[in-house]
Amino acid sequence: MADEIIKVLLVEDNPGDAFLIQELIKEVNTAHLELYPVERLSEALKILASDTSDGSLPPFDVMLLDLSLPDSQGIDTFVRANRETNLLPIIVLTGIDDENLALTAMQKGAQDYLVKGQVTGDLLVRSIRYAIERQRVEKALRHSEERFRVALKNSPIFVFNQDRDLRYTWIYNPIAGWTVEEMLGKQDSEIMSEQDAQCLTAIKYHVLTTGIGTRQVVSIGTPLGTKYYDLTVEPLRNESQDIVGITCACIDISERKLAEAKIREQAALLDITTDGICVRDLENKILFWNKGAENLYGWQAHEVISKNASDLLFREPSLEVETALLNVISQGNWQGELNKVTKTGKEIVVASRWSLVYDEQGKPKSILSVDTDITQKKHLEAQLFRTQRLESIGTLASGIAHDLNNILTPILAGAQLLPLKFPDADERTQHLLEILEINAKRGADLVKQVLSFARGVEGKRITLQLKHLIVEVVKILKETFPKSIEVYTDIPNDLWMVSGDSTQLHQVLMNLCVNARDAMPNGGTLTISAENLLIDENYARMNLEAKQGHYIMVTVSDTGVGISPENLDRIFEPFFTTKAVGQGTGLGLSTVLGIVKSHGGFVNVYSEEGRGTTFKVYLPSVGGMEAPHIDHLLPPAGHGELILIVDDEVSIQDITKTSLESHQYETLVANDGVEAIALYAKNADKISAVLMDIMLPVLDGLTTIRTLRKINPQVKIIATSGLISKIKLTEIVNTGANSFLAKPYTVNELLLALHEVMI
Repeated sequence: MADEIIKVLLVEDNPGDAFLIQELIKEVNTAHLELYPVERLSEALKILASDTSDGSLPPFDVMLLDLSLPDSQGIDTFVRANRETNLLPIIVLTGIDDENLALTAMQKGAQDYLVKGQVTGDLLVRSIRYAIERQRVEKALRHSEERFRVALKNSPIFVFNQDRDLRYTWIYNPIAGWTVEEMLGKQDSEIMSEQDAQCLTAIKYHVLTTGIGTRQVVSIGTPLGTKYYDLTVEPLRNESQDIVGITCACIDISERKLAEAKIREQAALLDITTDGICVRDLENKILFWNKGAENLYGWQAHEVISKNASDLLFREPSLEVETALLNVISQGNWQGELNKVTKTGKEIVVASRWSLVYDEQGKPKSILSVDTDITQKKHLEAQLFRTQRLESIGTLASGIAHDLNNILTPILAGAQLLPLKFPDADERTQHLLEILEINAKRGADLVKQVLSFARGVEGKRITLQLKHLIVEVVKILKETFPKSIEVYTDIPNDLWMVSGDSTQLHQVLMNLCVNARDAMPNGGTLTISAENLLIDENYARMNLEAKQGHYIMVTVSDTGVGISPENLDRIFEPFFTTKAVGQGTGLGLSTVLGIVKSHGGFVNVYSEEGRGTTFKVYLPSVGGMEAPHIDHLLPPAGHGELILIVDDEVSIQDITKTSLESHQYETLVANDGVEAIALYAKNADKISAVLMDIMLPVLDGLTTIRTLRKINPQVKIIATSGLISKIKLTEIVNTGANSFLAKPYTVNELLLALHEVMI
């Protein structure tokens, strides 16, 4: 178009303005413009309507139209000219005061407008060329517009074009809330909020400047509210492949976005819950795994998606799982308890609820399962059932003991009377009567032990000092026990007082010591210690039988053969014994438990096969020596120090974490040795001390302590365990622990241990 002659029809009644335009065109020598001036609109329309077939007057390329003419005024001038010029591009000429009038003409189809007095030659030529080019583009678009109109007639797609100034030039299916008339000729900033307009303009200008199309989701505030659109923007090119604007298509996806928002909200709710939620397909492959499942099982979502659930959560094929799958597929749902394993190999018990999920056609497509961790609940239930079982056995034993007393009383009396009635009986008969009397007395003693277990034989209760009782027992032990057994004591001078029957408590100590002797046939060490203990809420939560208050704890520890896990839960049952026939009645420990309970106390036992056994007897203290108030016992609180808690028991993690944080410490929690090492390596410069359980899955506590020492030789470590013999304790100290804290521990003991290792 640069070398073509451009025919310009000028409609201007002011000779001065017409002359000025002619001069401006002459200034631009390369413009190739030919100007044909007329003074009236009727003249222009007549010229355009005349027959030009003889070539005397070539057709015009553009019209420069003044809106104030002798035969026409205002916007009607443009409307009339535009209607009768057969799509000739029109550039409106207007005075400074009539710029609004020119804008109105633009809205009605003018290609451009020029303000008289502000026009330069270059501006005039550019405007003419632009109008012609724009008209050509629009002409080309009109050829295909009908095809678009048919294609888009019933389509939800909103299609529009914009020029290089991003003014709307063509619209089909306008954006919801606006009409075509409200959008044509305008920019986005003129019809929508500044924020929305800036966003859209940035997207569109990027396409204009780079020539590369784009597709984005945008939100627009419309008269009908906020709408979401999937917007596609492509450059609009002319025949010479020059970019002359953009063409856009967008689809209203508001309903989809609202649905997605609802799904995200539901997903957030699923992640808030502490239950583990999992969705599996019918081949048992995991499709969805929420935050609760991550916390419960230790597996992150990206680690389990598409994996077989049974391979991850069960050690071996489970008949219960197979049954559950059959029930949920046949009946649509199932619920029950399952034993599962975590990523670290820890066994947990969950209450699991399964539901079959159907697709839109009503066919089964997946299984939704919701798991609740009930491990701690099952543990407490086991303790409760054990207590109830012992109470039931005690009731039964009490009834049997009464019947045995009734049976043994005449037997014993007869055995004592017969020698008097037959003083001349031969030696063999007298010996048989002696055997009868001795065994009747043994039977009576056995009945007393049964009654002691069953309900605690009532005796005289006085306020007494256990220290003296322990000294008496130790004296007997040293005189009667084999020399291969060494007996040690550790009793503080300020031991509190208890209220009890000295004979029964003496029996408790003797029974425990005799059992310890029998557990060390080849010799060993027997240690009896006592200490004052304040049991707080923290400790009571760890031990079902404990109550808050002041206690005296008597510990009887041996280095013997230990007790197997399967026997540990049965040792307090009457008549249960692991000793050879004739060496034990099975009533020693049941008697201990009965007496201690009758004194308002409780007993804990810790044992490890080959490493010995520790019995801890807790008896409530009474007046006679003032028990310090808890506030005076507490060491100074923390000052924001970070403590790493390493324990595989969730309940102990929670209790210890709460205890420390309530006393101005900060905490990190690890479930096993591997996790502890990773956390410490990441936060070594922040962690002040490590609370390390010795019995851990995956990597045991001693190995973890050695590894932490390699990372930081100065690390402060407090080892914890429910049962540690002197041999094991020595091993812990040699490994690198700074201190040892026996479970269960009170808040006071925990804070004091931390205070001691960190000073």
